[in-house]
Amino acid sequence: MVEMKEEKEATVKMMMRQIQEEPLDSLLSPARRQAMEILAQLSHIKPILSVRERVELVNTCVRSVFSLPSVQAMQEKDESKAEVIQILYYQTLDSLQKLLNALFIEDPTPAGLKSILEPLGPWMNSGKAHERARAVNSNVSVLNHTLVTLPFLISSGFPTLGLLLGRLLLRIGDPDEEIGREALDGITILYTILDLQKRTKNKEDTNKKELYENNKRFLGPYNPVSPCQNILRVIAEFGDFLGPQQVRDLLLAALEGLKGISETQGKDSGEMMQLASEVMLSSVLEWYRHRALEVIPEIMQGIYMQLTHIQEPRAREVALLPISFLASSFMTEVVVALLMCPLPLDSNGAEMWRQLILRKPSCDVRDLLDLLLTSLKEKPVTKKGRASIVPLAAASGLCELLSVNSCVGRVRRIYPQLLLALLIQVHYHIGLNLPSRVTPRKDSKDDTQPPLFIPVRWMVKVVKTLLLKMGCSYESAFLEEQGGWELMGQAESHYRGVSLLARAMVHYSCQELCRILYLLIPLLERGDERHKITATAFFVELFRMEQVRRIPEEYSLGRMVEGLSHRDPIMNVLSIRGLVILARKSEKMAKVQSLLPSMVKSLKNMDGMLVVEAVHDLKRIFKGQGKKLTDSSVYVEMLQILLPHFTDAREVVQASCINVYGKVVKKLRTPRTQAMEEQLTSTLMPLLFIIQEGNAKVGQKCVKTLVCCSSFMNWELPKKAYSQKPWDNQQLTVTKICKYLVSSHRDNVFTFLNQSLEYAKNSRASLRKSSVIFIGSLVPCMENMMTEERLNEVKATLEILRHDPEASVCICAAQAQDQIMASCWRNSWPLLYGDSWVCDPSSMHRWSPSCENLPTSHQRRSWIMQALASWKMSLKQ
Repeated sequence: MVEMKEEKEATVKMMMRQIQEEPLDSLLSPARRQAMEILAQLSHIKPILSVRERVELVNTCVRSVFSLPSVQAMQEKDESKAEVIQILYYQTLDSLQKLLNALFIEDPTPAGLKSILEPLGPWMNSGKAHERARAVNSNVSVLNHTLVTLPFLISSGFPTLGLLLGRLLLRIGDPDEEIGREALDGITILYTILDLQKRTKNKEDTNKKELYENNKRFLGPYNPVSPCQNILRVIAEFGDFLGPQQVRDLLLAALEGLKGISETQGKDSGEMMQLASEVMLSSVLEWYRHRALEVIPEIMQGIYMQLTHIQEPRAREVALLPISFLASSFMTEVVVALLMCPLPLDSNGAEMWRQLILRKPSCDVRDLLDLLLTSLKEKPVTKKGRASIVPLAAASGLCELLSVNSCVGRVRRIYPQLLLALLIQVHYHIGLNLPSRVTPRKDSKDDTQPPLFIPVRWMVKVVKTLLLKMGCSYESAFLEEQGGWELMGQAESHYRGVSLLARAMVHYSCQELCRILYLLIPLLERGDERHKITATAFFVELFRMEQVRRIPEEYSLGRMVEGLSHRDPIMNVLSIRGLVILARKSEKMAKVQSLLPSMVKSLKNMDGMLVVEAVHDLKRIFKGQGKKLTDSSVYVEMLQILLPHFTDAREVVQASCINVYGKVVKKLRTPRTQAMEEQLTSTLMPLLFIIQEGNAKVGQKCVKTLVCCSSFMNWELPKKAYSQKPWDNQQLTVTKICKYLVSSHRDNVFTFLNQSLEYAKNSRASLRKSSVIFIGSLVPCMENMMTEERLNEVKATLEILRHDPEASVCICAAQAQDQIMASCWRNSWPLLYGDSWVCDPSSMHRWSPSCENLPTSHQRRSWIMQALASWKMSLKQ
């Protein structure tokens, strides 16, 4: 059995190769016919071919025969063999038909019949008349053979009934009358098979020939003048046999007929095919649309796929008909199906959305917009944590609807809801990776790479489109100028972009602001953090409106007070801004001023950029206080918050915080409290070190702030302490500063030392360098104040810095060691025995020719070379 199977498979493959080797442009030998005759004989040998093998075999044979030129063309090419060609041609066609019939007898099941009919289907829509004629003839012949034998009862329906019926219906409208007449005959046979199956199921005895003749009269004669009448009659009478899948296939078959329409076919031919497709689509949708409900997604997908191959404008209009027809009855289902279109929308997807309202019967635009709004309120992440394209797809659909002028007026009704929903979706889509339905756009005909599709940018584009369509061109231009659109699409600055938009709408007196204001009040309590941040960012800017006075205080001032204690620092900043804006109203000023301590407290442990932003807003409150603020603790707390940001890596944050620090110091009033003195004293070292960083702008701010601190604290720092000249060659200047600090601020000297040691560990080399230089001068000035423990701490720090990756820091550390060591010898400080920095004088009473045993102060100045050697070794490690 196995051997027979292998032998049969080998023979089939050999015959298929022989058929494939035959030329497709001529018929000169009987090889093709003979191979098919052998294949027909093999069909009687067991085992039978698999479905896949049978489909491959039918495809090979059909392609080889159907692709041949017309018999007239082949005869004209070789007139001397015209009669031979004609005989051979019809023999070949006959062999193909016998093979198809034999294959059906081999496997007389629905699956077997389907494997034969499916490969024939696409040929019925060929642009060449002779190919369509061959395909129709073969289909009719297979159907006739099926009717004669009819070995099975199809309980689940005739295989591929919808596609087969649809393709034959299109051929009724074929420009070639012979093809149309034969197609109608094939439909009659198909109807008879279905009718016979129905009667057999009901156990009715029927004569096949009589039933065929009756059905032929029932469906009517072929009408070459108006074939569409035949199409309408057939569709009407086939109703009993059409379920949801068959209706879907009928519609898709009608769309297939539109693919081949082009200028090369001729105007009359193209119009006839278009008319046949339109009549099919319209009649099926008119009579059976209720049966299509469950297959709407498949129909929409089919339309989308076919539109790529349909270029003729009128043909595209016909192809889009099912969308408006189905949406007029099942709008929700159609919209849900359209939401599954690949993103970003290409021209086909966009046209499908516009079809909803451009063609009659159109759906209710109001209901359509409400559906889209509902989708826009969904989170783009499901409960299982998977990304969802629904909100982005809804936004894309809305963008296309906005391009239809008749829709713009209806959009205004829910404009506030749409705007807020889109802004929240922008926040949700920042950094979101969407599933594979999001694909690169392929509209362009060239091979250039399409721009990368970033969902959040697309969502921002929809917001911009909505604004422009609603007449907010000034607002959109303002955001463009201020970089608001870019801010809106970034995680750390989204709320700033939203705030800019709201501010612009207030400035240009947008008519919808009152509606937006009242809509926002309940939104502030809903959703997650992103939802609340976006809503709050818009809400606080509306406090600039006069209408805000009508809002109960619990929804304005009360909400902002709650926001001060929110766990998200952005909410703290927004709440401060809201309170500052409210303070512009005279009746709210006193209440807001009383909240100043809470506002300042909310800035603790906040990012520097947010602190700068909040402090900028708080300036107005501080100015309003004037000299009324008797409790200086608020100012001190503000200073405590600003100080950690002096070393922020962002220049704008660093400069701003140092500048504001000086302005707050100016507001301090005597008598000085201990908290004030401690705070300003802790500022001295940071300012001195930052001045040395070499940044002119930041350095100027430091100098001004240092002057303010000195003025309030009555410090008498050396004049050169305010200089931005580097300390590298200003050792005397550093020493003068240290001597002043030790003599005038003896109680705080160790605080200065601790700060210096801390800055020596800073990530910025410039700060490490200046702190090391300072330590090298400060420690010698401290004389007997230093303990062994503190000196060892300094030693350990400098030893580490001698291996610093930055060469200048390494050298300065060695210099500092040298200065401190020399001071140790001069002042005879008590040190641990065996300290490697110094040598015991009692052990050095003899002269030694080696400089290694000399005290450091007497050795040759080789510390630079030692430092560089240490630095090089650290780099190698």
